[in-house]
Amino acid sequence: MNVRLRNPSRTVQIQGGRSVAKLLNELGLNRETVLVIRNGTLVPGDGFLEDCDEVELRPVISGGAA
Repeated sequence: MNVRLRNPSRTVQIQGGRSVAKLLNELGLNRETVLVIRNGTLVPGDGFLEDCDEVELRPVISGGAA
């Protein structure tokens, strides 16, 4: 699967399907710090990613009015 990461922006190739949790663990990322988007759709933490998926990992950004 193609996995596009941001901060820094890069793309990595991952062979084979796996759970979201396993992918993030392999990449050294905390599930609470990224949104996982597969083929344009948000994937839940217990989701499974297929080898043919296009995946984007976006950092979670929060904020609000003071």
